[in-house]
Amino acid sequence: MARSKKTRKVGDSAPKNAPRTKKAERIVSKKKRKTGKASGNRHNEVTLKKSSPTYDPSKDPRHGSKKAIPLTVEPKTETKVAKTASKLPKMNDEQRLLSLEEDPRLNQLLDQLEEGRTLSAEDQQWLDIQLDEIERLMKKLGLDEQAEQAPAKVSDDDALFDRFESGADALQDYQ
Repeated sequence: MARSKKTRKVGDSAPKNAPRTKKAERIVSKKKRKTGKASGNRHNEVTLKKSSPTYDPSKDPRHGSKKAIPLTVEPKTETKVAKTASKLPKMNDEQRLLSLEEDPRLNQLLDQLEEGRTLSAEDQQWLDIQLDEIERLMKKLGLDEQAEQAPAKVSDDDALFDRFESGADALQDYQ
């Protein structure tokens, strides 16, 4: 089949355009209704005086706050700390001592000291504060760390030896 070029001529099957009419003969469409206030309306003092009996020219009719907005940001961390501290329930000394002793950061830093590593100044200062707090709470509660550990170890050894001896008797029963 031979190639046919595109043309602008419309054939018989194409839709027909409406015939041209003169501007005077056309139907004039309705104008859109105006909605809203006219431009510059808030500064038109004549209408403001008519519409409101309590018109005050010194007052700006625009809505919104007239409060000055600070251009610099100031940290508000102090107020947040105070609020969170007041929301937490008060812990007694025993609960406070247990929470300090179970602190994972404290345990990690103590392990590092036992291994012979040196701590940063910030970590060392935090560790000293925590250990002082633990010591203060232990004195307040009347706990002595060394007196508590020594008898417990002896009793643990005795109890372990007793279990060992009783286990030997049970073993002989099975033989």
